[in-house]
Amino acid sequence: MASLYEELLAGKEKLAVIGLGYVGMPLAVAFAKKVKVIGFDINNKKVEQYQNGIDPTSEVGEDAIKNSTIDFTSDENRLKEARFHVIAVPTPVNIDKTPDLAPVIGASEIVGMNLTKGSIVVYESTVYPGVTEDICVPVLERESGLKCGSDFKVGYSPERINPGDKVHRLENITKIVSGQDAESLEVIAKIYSLVVSVGVHRVRSIRVAEAAKVVENSQRDINIAFMNELAIVFDRMGIDTKEVIEAMNTKWNALRFYPGLVGGHCIGVDPYYFISEAEKLGYHSQIILAGRKINDDMGRFVADAIIKKLILANKQVRQSKVVILGITFKENCPDTRNSKVADIVVRLREYGLQPVVIDPGANPDDAKMSYAITLMPMSAAVDADCVVFAVAHKYFYGLNLDYMFKDCLPSEKIVIDVKGMLDKTETIKRGYSYWRL
Repeated sequence: MASLYEELLAGKEKLAVIGLGYVGMPLAVAFAKKVKVIGFDINNKKVEQYQNGIDPTSEVGEDAIKNSTIDFTSDENRLKEARFHVIAVPTPVNIDKTPDLAPVIGASEIVGMNLTKGSIVVYESTVYPGVTEDICVPVLERESGLKCGSDFKVGYSPERINPGDKVHRLENITKIVSGQDAESLEVIAKIYSLVVSVGVHRVRSIRVAEAAKVVENSQRDINIAFMNELAIVFDRMGIDTKEVIEAMNTKWNALRFYPGLVGGHCIGVDPYYFISEAEKLGYHSQIILAGRKINDDMGRFVADAIIKKLILANKQVRQSKVVILGITFKENCPDTRNSKVADIVVRLREYGLQPVVIDPGANPDDAKMSYAITLMPMSAAVDADCVVFAVAHKYFYGLNLDYMFKDCLPSEKIVIDVKGMLDKTETIKRGYSYWRL
């Protein structure tokens, strides 16, 4: 096993990435520049897109895929050709907010059925401490008939990729790495060092690595929840939250968090993994759970602000046209998973409204399947009573507000600026009814 690193470099062995999404795809592209890579996904359509040089994630770009040597496949038998496996599948939550480990267990079953002696399996999927060794390893052993520790080994290296971020990339984010023993840790660290230029951070146990991931996202979640709570209170006080934060940020140790809709596959999900495991151990989370509740309710808060503005503008609520710009969970990213903008839509529908949702960068099929939302083209952003800037996509900056609204008094034209994209002073000066989070 100690020679696996050298054999990969020499092209005698292959590395497999299981799960070609926002995490797995950049990883596969980076590794393919150094070693032979098999890119595996159970989604045939996605694999065909990659084979044709199409990047549905927009993470690495189509040129990078076309020029890559990745061997894309949906044939699980091909995994027998690899001895270093990286599992990068999503780990969502169930409706009751408990961890949904089905994807990572399913991936473990597939890898297990195709595992060979002398292999290393590394998990990148976010999980609570203990999942890799207590849940995944028994699956690998059962399906392979091999013994972990002697026939194969495991490790954990939490993904830290920030979808849509072109600055903080795989290669310049320190990679946490762990292995079940010193030998596997050394091999895993050396292999990841091939693609992470800033280096790796070794930890002494897999559980520590698992915990580090859920904690770093829980920390962000709590900080954003604090700002969201302030935004709710300041809204009642008639104080502009953004102005307060800008004043606060003049101090050197300000943390510079802002209120917002917290969705996606990490920050909006990972804290529940920690909360769930804590509950099993008899501890009821107080701070983390409270933060999750605040953030989960922000879509309803924004929707209620929209309704209030419509009423104050003497609009007939049910007959009003509300245009929502953006459905993805963050800016300049096509990922719609766990979108809190969808919560705004659900709440508005409770009032009898059928908002028009526009997002040129999102996948229409995903929006329809996940949220029963039919995305409309930009040409539908006309004759509006209210325009909601929900996601700060670059293509929403500089839009002509006058063009989008009905022919009415400026004070009857409502602008809801969730992300603070517009110049507040200028927008109000032009007579619009303006509200921001």
